Amino acid sequence: MANMPVSEMRLPPHLAHLLAARRLDTAKDVLSLPEVELMAVLDAGLPTARAAVAHVSEAACPPCQTALALLEERVRLGGGGRLPTTLCGLDEALGGGIPMGKLTEVVGPSGIGKTQFCLKLALLAALPEYYGGLDGRVVYIDTESKFSSRRMIEIGQKSFPQIFRQEGLAQKMAGRILVMRLASLADFTKRENEKATTGFRQHPLRWALSFLKSIAEFSRIPVVVTNQVRSQSSDDGYHFSFEVDRKDGNNRAERFDSHLIAALGIQWAHAVTVRLVFESHSGHRFIKMAKSPMSPAVAFPFVVESSGITLLSDEGIDVTGPEITSIRCQGQNVLSR
Repeated sequence: MANMPVSEMRLPPHLAHLLAARRLDTAKDVLSLPEVELMAVLDAGLPTARAAVAHVSEAACPPCQTALALLEERVRLGGGGRLPTTLCGLDEALGGGIPMGKLTEVVGPSGIGKTQFCLKLALLAALPEYYGGLDGRVVYIDTESKFSSRRMIEIGQKSFPQIFRQEGLAQKMAGRILVMRLASLADFTKRENEKATTGFRQHPLRWALSFLKSIAEFSRIPVVVTNQVRSQSSDDGYHFSFEVDRKDGNNRAERFDSHLIAALGIQWAHAVTVRLVFESHSGHRFIKMAKSPMSPAVAFPFVVESSGITLLSDEGIDVTGPEITSIRCQGQNVLSR
């Protein structure tokens, strides 16, 4: 409902004209502004600004639904829509694959396999429906210049040889994948924010997050984002009370000092619906479902092959306690316990 046009809200005529004149075209344009900024944009007093917020909120607020109605709708839509990863164990844990209308995050150290995973997802999204794909178009935003057409073709040839043998079909799929190379977050926000209103001022990261969530929700498409990691200091390890009991002594604290954490902070972590952690330790790589509304935390061992990522087992390994939020790259294999 964030992108609902103001022109469709049946607002009082004088208020609708005032918002249109100031290029406040959607509910998000109006509701994302603090009252003081909205007063300045509308060149009006506090009562007018509050009236605008009240009318827009009422018009854009989705109707209430019962749990039964939501369940029936999910069944009707086939589970809400998913992009299968073709990794059977992971797809089962995800309820069918990457959810549509939500943000899915892939986080892990460099070289762990995040790009391989995303290249395969891009191919699957462009794949014809009769081969299990979405038959859709893909926007691949490459902020690190890691997109490789050659590697994508290799994954496609090894994973879907029957498709890549058909003349013209591989080229048709490749033509559906639009690659945008951006140098920075500022470059991204500059391109996407060109039509934003004058009063829409947010931190660039917050704006990008809001934009991606709106795109996913409004277009009912799967949106996958990647996140790097950074070293975790002693203080970083205690965001949650269940992670470490400070009374537990220095030995347990030292266990967490060697861990990595997601580079983007808590605000970003709360915004994503699904968080997949790619980590490695004891000579093995794991995909860990660290956050999901439809599954407990589980991990799957995997390898990277010419066809992309392959699970070594479809049986998820239960992950509990501090290991749910940690990101490991070496050390004791806590998942084997």
